[in-house]
This record gives sequence, structure tokens and C-alpha cells, in this order.
Amino acid sequence: MSNAPQITLRLMTDEELAGWREYTEVGYADAIGPARGLTPEQALKQSRKEIGELLAERETASEHLIWSACSPDGTVVGNLWIRARKPVPFVFNIEVNEDQRGHGYGRAIMLAGQEECRRLGFDRLDLNVFYNNQTAVNLYTSLGYVVISQQMRKEL
Repeated sequence: MSNAPQITLRLMTDEELAGWREYTEVGYADAIGPARGLTPEQALKQSRKEIGELLAERETASEHLIWSACSPDGTVVGNLWIRARKPVPFVFNIEVNEDQRGHGYGRAIMLAGQEECRRLGFDRLDLNVFYNNQTAVNLYTSLGYVVISQQMRKEL
């Protein structure tokens, strides 16, 4: 794990949040569409609904932490969204900017997020990963995450 590049997490500015939200809604729609059998339009509508509800919750609760991940020179290399709610915080989204992929930033961002959760007094961290995101599955497995639930489907 020491091979991960150094990054720091800083809370996003309001300006960053606006662009991040649109990008995150589209990315989440791309993931839930195939998993839930939705058209692209239905998936985007559902994505906006779910993320909107979570971010509305953020307005009244400081437990939603949305960070920009920055390299030592200040370059934003990705982002991380964790809801730090007891009993177990949950990773809603991690993203490495497309032009920064393949350099270990995903690992670095997860390690920094884990450290933030430890600092806040948590001893576990949960997340969900879609079956077809093998890169993420491999990352989480290499970091020690284990499957605690599995949903299966058969097309009839």
C-alpha cells in the first residue's frame, strides 16, 4: 500500500460541487441503467432523484463529506464522497479524473478516505460496487474489502 502516491483531501467549494454533481449524476446513471434494466433516460432521471435526495440531506447534516483529492502540487486528481453516519460510514462515490488514471490515485484516495473515517472515530467503512466494474472490484479487494452481501438476477 505504500506505493500509492501522496494526496490530500479537501472539502469541495460550492463552485466545484455544481460541476461535480452533474458529472456524478451522469456517471451513476451509466452504472445503474444496465444493472436495473433502465433506458438511459430512465437511469438519468433515477440518478438525479437519488443523488438529489442525498444532497438535500447534506443541507441539514454535516455527515456528507465531498472532497477533492489533490496531488502535492495542488492538481485535483479525483474526488471522494462519504456519508460519515454511525454505525458505519459509506462510500457513495470515488472518481479519479480520466487523465490521471493508472497512476495509483484510486488507491491513494481510498486510503485517505479510510484515514479520515478513522480520525472521525469509525472502525469500518462500507461501499457498493457494480459487478461490471472489475477495476474497482480489484482495487477494493486489494485494500482488504470483503463481500458482505450479493444480489443476483436471472433474465427470464
